[in-house]
Parts: sequence; C-alpha cells; structure tokens
Amino acid sequence: MKFFKHERAMVHPKAQIGEGSRIWANANIMEGAVIGAHCNVGDGCYIEKGAVIGDHVTVKNGVAVFDGVTIEDDAFISFGVAFINDRNPRSHRGDAWTLEKTLVARGATIGANATVMCGITIGAYAVVGAGSVVVKNVPDYVIVVGNPARMTGYACRCGRTLNDQFKCACGASYRMSNNKIIPYDA
Repeated sequence: MKFFKHERAMVHPKAQIGEGSRIWANANIMEGAVIGAHCNVGDGCYIEKGAVIGDHVTVKNGVAVFDGVTIEDDAFISFGVAFINDRNPRSHRGDAWTLEKTLVARGATIGANATVMCGITIGAYAVVGAGSVVVKNVPDYVIVVGNPARMTGYACRCGRTLNDQFKCACGASYRMSNNKIIPYDA
C-alpha cells in the first residue's frame, strides 16, 4: 500500500489513491473515486464514484465530494464544505436527472461550511470565504464571500489579499489584462 489508510477508514479496493496520500478515520472512499498523490482526506469525508481529486489536495473533515466534482492540484477544501450535484433533488423522482459538473481549479481555497452549487467553476487560486454560498462561476484569483457569494477582492497564489495596486505582502505582483487578473510572471 503506497498510501496511509486509518484502520477505521473504508476504502474500496477499486478506488484509485495516489502515493503518499492519507485517508483518516471514518472516511468512505467509494469504488471509482480518484484521489491523487500526497493528498490529505480528513475524518468523516465521503468521496463518491466519479469524483476526481488531484495531487497535493487537502480535504478537511466532514466533506462529501460527489460524482461530477473535480478538484485540481494544490486546492484546499475546508471543514464541512458542501458540494451539490443535483440542482433539482427529489427523493422519488421517476425521470433521470442531469449531472452538472463542478470544477475547483488549481490552488483554489474553499472556506469552512461553504456551499458550492453544481455546474460551476471556482477559478485557479480563487478564495471562497467561510460560510459562503457559491451559485455562479468564480474567476481566477478572485475572493468571494457571502450568500450569495460576491467578489470582495483579489487573492495571491499564496492566499493573501492583494492591495489596490495588485501587490501582495509576499512580494508577488499582478496586473489586469482583459478584465482578468494575472501574475506578472505569466
């Protein structure tokens, strides 16, 4: 076994889990789930078939990642984040439902107890504030908070808020191009 599995975790033998990943107590990783290398999946997480998690991703306790959700490399998903994969849920629905895919792009952070509606993209290095309800796409490097989530600023790759000149305390600088913020080194 190339990954760590807590003795109380349930990992289906046909789940794909990358080298160096850690699966903690009471996590349930279903057949067909994909988890990359060097990930940390916290206590009580549920990773459904069809969910894809990249490399170096942290999924904190109590998160369910359902079919149709893709989380790219280096993302951080905080405690209790809710991903929705059915826009019109019913207990006994006779007709088929449409799976709307959700993408959490590279390096994005989603704060504790946020809710993410299906069919959207959270951009690269974006930050979703704790408790936010995300109902539309979040562009790269944008910070959103509230219900519904609204833009409040821009984030650096390091996670800090950029100042009015698009500079970060870490020394990184960004610029606006075609109404999008991009790093100067891009």
